[in-house]
Amino acid sequence: MLGCAEASDVEAGRRKAEVCAACHGPGGNAVIPGTPSLSGMPAFYTHWQLNMYRDGRRRDPQMTPFAEKLSDTDMADVSAYYAQQAAGPPRSSAAVDRARAEAGRPLAEQLHCTSCHGPTLMGQQAVPRLAGQDLAYLDKRLRGYQSRTTSDLDGQMTAIAQPLTEADIRALVHFMAGMTPRPAPAPGVPGAPGTSGAPGVPGAAGR
Repeated sequence: MLGCAEASDVEAGRRKAEVCAACHGPGGNAVIPGTPSLSGMPAFYTHWQLNMYRDGRRRDPQMTPFAEKLSDTDMADVSAYYAQQAAGPPRSSAAVDRARAEAGRPLAEQLHCTSCHGPTLMGQQAVPRLAGQDLAYLDKRLRGYQSRTTSDLDGQMTAIAQPLTEADIRALVHFMAGMTPRPAPAPGVPGAPGTSGAPGVPGAAGR
């Protein structure tokens, strides 16, 4: 799968992804509640998810029929295209509860979310982008891990989700949904691991 991603054709991916815009939005910035934005998503992660839809390890009434028709090259091209698209502003900013979002910040640190999802929660390799994703989508996925009904690469997310309370889940999803998507900062600058000014909900930087 990695080899396919390295040989991907972004322009071909743009053309192949035109049908995806109906749900995932122009350039991968979704506008339908409960639908993830694919813009800025690591190519490896998107490719892996498409593979799981195609072989039945993950099922969805809309995604499964679509993925079943894709070749490995198609998946690599589409994944590479979305990885290069700029992520738009937080989808659910108007619905984000600021008190819950602030409660989610230390909880995300306690759970070491940035260790896998990156310092700005934009994802890396086989780990998805969380920053600025749709509130309902984040809630559904986290609850799916807790109930063991959603796909999990190595079981880590399923294990992390087990002890979470209702308040924990709401705090985490409001924190992540309220984050402004942005590239990871270079080491030694504000927002980088181990520095002050970590990214978060709007207006929270520098606190």
